[in-house]
Amino acid sequence: RFHGEGYQEGYAEGSHAGVVEGRRYGLLHGAKIGSEIGCYLGFALTWQCLLQKCTDEKNSKKIRALDSLIGMIQKFPYEDPTYDKLQEDLEKIRGKFKQVCSMLNIQSDFRNSTERSSLTF
Repeated sequence: RFHGEGYQEGYAEGSHAGVVEGRRYGLLHGAKIGSEIGCYLGFALTWQCLLQKCTDEKNSKKIRALDSLIGMIQKFPYEDPTYDKLQEDLEKIRGKFKQVCSMLNIQSDFRNSTERSSLTF
């Protein structure tokens, strides 16, 4: 009897701890993905505005790539954590971002760190 009661109490405690840990993990990683996607969108919108004034063929390819990246980001399912292709779509967005950076001749090194940056003189 004591063995059964102990098992039930331990199981309930473990389930509760697992839910709390899972929620914390989900919030942390969701925030990282949101920050990354937000950075990509801000980057793309800024470059789209900068390149709108130029109308040559070279820039039109860049603008089309930026439009494609913006469209992919806008279609990304932010509100659905159960979306099966979340990682797949995220990888496609990362790939498109790298392609756009290559076309613009910009280094694509998005870093999401929790460390504080410091200024040095």
